[in-house]
Amino acid sequence: MAHLGSRRTRAMALPVGLALTVSLGFLPTGAATASPVHGRPAAAATDGPKLSYVVNTRGGQGTVKQVRKAVEQAGGTVVIAYDRIGVLVVHSQNPDFAQSIRRVKGVDSAGATRTNPIVPQATTDIGLPQPLTAQQERSAAARATADQDPMEPLQWDMPAIKADKAHQKSLGSRKVTVAVIDTGVDDTHPDLAANFDRGASANCVSGAPDTTLGSWRPNSGESPHGTHVAGTIAAAKNGIGVTGVAPGVKVAGIKVANPDGFFYTESVVCGFVWAADHGVDVTNNSYYTDPWLFNCKDDPDQGALVEAVARATRYAEGKGTVNVAAAGNSAQDLAARTITDSSSPNDTNPVTRTIDPKKCFDIPTMLPGVVTVSATGAKGLKASYSNYGNGVIDVAAPGGDSTVYQTPAPPATNGRILSTLPGGEYGYMAGTSMASPHVAGVVALIKSTHPHASAAAVKALLTAEADATACGAPYDINGDGTIDAVCEGGKNRNGFYGAGVVDALDAVRR
Repeated sequence: MAHLGSRRTRAMALPVGLALTVSLGFLPTGAATASPVHGRPAAAATDGPKLSYVVNTRGGQGTVKQVRKAVEQAGGTVVIAYDRIGVLVVHSQNPDFAQSIRRVKGVDSAGATRTNPIVPQATTDIGLPQPLTAQQERSAAARATADQDPMEPLQWDMPAIKADKAHQKSLGSRKVTVAVIDTGVDDTHPDLAANFDRGASANCVSGAPDTTLGSWRPNSGESPHGTHVAGTIAAAKNGIGVTGVAPGVKVAGIKVANPDGFFYTESVVCGFVWAADHGVDVTNNSYYTDPWLFNCKDDPDQGALVEAVARATRYAEGKGTVNVAAAGNSAQDLAARTITDSSSPNDTNPVTRTIDPKKCFDIPTMLPGVVTVSATGAKGLKASYSNYGNGVIDVAAPGGDSTVYQTPAPPATNGRILSTLPGGEYGYMAGTSMASPHVAGVVALIKSTHPHASAAAVKALLTAEADATACGAPYDINGDGTIDAVCEGGKNRNGFYGAGVVDALDAVRR
């Protein structure tokens, strides 16, 4: 059974689904750095493509200061230094920059964050939603009850996690903020404006935070992905549109995707550090860090990217932030002995490689401490596209699926997830991208109920309160007689659903 997933975000291309393209570039080439003379390095070469790097240091701020000098001598320019986690973001046109800086005392690792040089690129659509028609909006509004928003009858996903019942007890606390680390959030949307936290929002695309008003919004032609995610988490219960899982909490936007939809390491590191330093309680991460779907630690470049993002997620969790991430849409077993990756590097020329998922990581979702989320459809089964893996998946949540595979019960008519879109619009999308924000919303409700709980305690409550879901019958999602995936594990913990489907009602019970 073929599956087509977005290269960058965790939104899913299903029948009548999402557009997808890949930008092309070239690999860095050029001469090595000149030999040092009298203990001082000669002028570094600057004839290569301009690339971005992360440099991971060991030791304290004094070491960072020494490494900064070495970076300049090696032909690099420091964009920003995250001293608290020992990560520097550097630009350089020295083709031998990474190799040179790795030899410097105090440097743990260093690697290029991309294979495509830093040049303007054409805007690429990476996820086109299915908008609601005017007739669908009128029909939904006619079915809504007094305590429902007009389009809530179409949101089969909310009853699936008991969010509708949870809202009768609590909408969540205004003191809790969920940051959507994504393609940008349209904070002017009427279902998001009341709950938007501008103080915790920023644009991190360059690797350094930009807090210019509106910098966190998607520009014209950019993906609506982040706005859709934000609505699932915290669309206000205000008598219009849809309702989020936690409609009483705040939501922030941290834009980390460039105009072509690539989520590079420097942007992701900036996003986690910014969230941690601005009191964010939960981050939602519905993407993978480009250009490698899996980053292998024994590769000097990829290993440095894993280390940089891992430091950022650990730093955020140390500040009390719970990081939630989508498992991915390749229908792959992330606990298998080997996995085939044919999409990396996705910013130049992908090659087919066989990787070991115990040594090569999809980041941030496979990093320690991050809550990894698989997707279910309207019938409660693993979504056809969702990645899985015993010991990898923590919990499951609705991400939607093709109506051909899992049809929702009336009055809902679409098996995808309905949420907000830029410009005050609404539409359907599907993917583990849509499952992850359901979990982020439930985490926000738990944090609202237990405001003093640590990140570890909140995660423990999340899994303890989840509704255990057994593997069930052999998984033949399209009914063609061929088993499409094998679920391993017992009812209380397995590769399809982890500890189970998250439960919003239990989250608000004291």
